[in-house]
Amino acid sequence: MNTDLDLAVDLLRATPTHENRSEDQLREWAAIALAYGDELAAGTDEDVHVVEREGGVRRDEILVAEHHGGTVTVYTDSLTRLAKLAAEHGYQVSREALRKAAVAHETAHHCLDVRELNRRLGHTALRLGPFRVRGHVAGAEEIAAHRFAHRRSGLSVSPLLLTTALAGGN
Repeated sequence: MNTDLDLAVDLLRATPTHENRSEDQLREWAAIALAYGDELAAGTDEDVHVVEREGGVRRDEILVAEHHGGTVTVYTDSLTRLAKLAAEHGYQVSREALRKAAVAHETAHHCLDVRELNRRLGHTALRLGPFRVRGHVAGAEEIAAHRFAHRRSGLSVSPLLLTTALAGGN
C-alpha cells in the first residue's frame, strides 16, 4: 500500500509544472508539505459555519466542499458519491467522517500561510545575481490540506488515497 508520502509525490508528479523534476526533489517537497499539514493540524481549532446542500456532482467533476467568506459548503451528493466510491475500493469510512474531513480540508486552505509554505519548500523561480525570487510549488497546498484533514477528521483512510481513487488512479 502506498504511503501518504508516495501518494503526495504522485500528486506532484502529475502536476504539469513538475514533469522534469527529480524524484528526490518531489519527495522533499512532498515531505515538507505533509509536515506543514501536520503542524497546522496540531494548532487550535477554528470555528467555521457549515452549510449543506446538493449540487457538487457535475458531469466532469465532483466538488465535495468549498470555503467562502467564513462558511464551508459541503455538497451532500458528493459525500454520497465519495462514500460509495470508498466502499467499492474496500475502504471503511463513514459519511460523517468524510464530511468532517471535507470541512477540515477547506478550513486548512483558509488558515494555511502560502508564503510560509513556499518559504519552507525553498523553491527558487528566478535568480538575478544575489537576488532570488521564491517560487510556488503547485500542488503543495493540496497536500498540506489533505494531511490536515486526515489528522483533524480521524478518517481511517488517507484523503490522498481517496483522492487518488476518485481520480481513477487506484
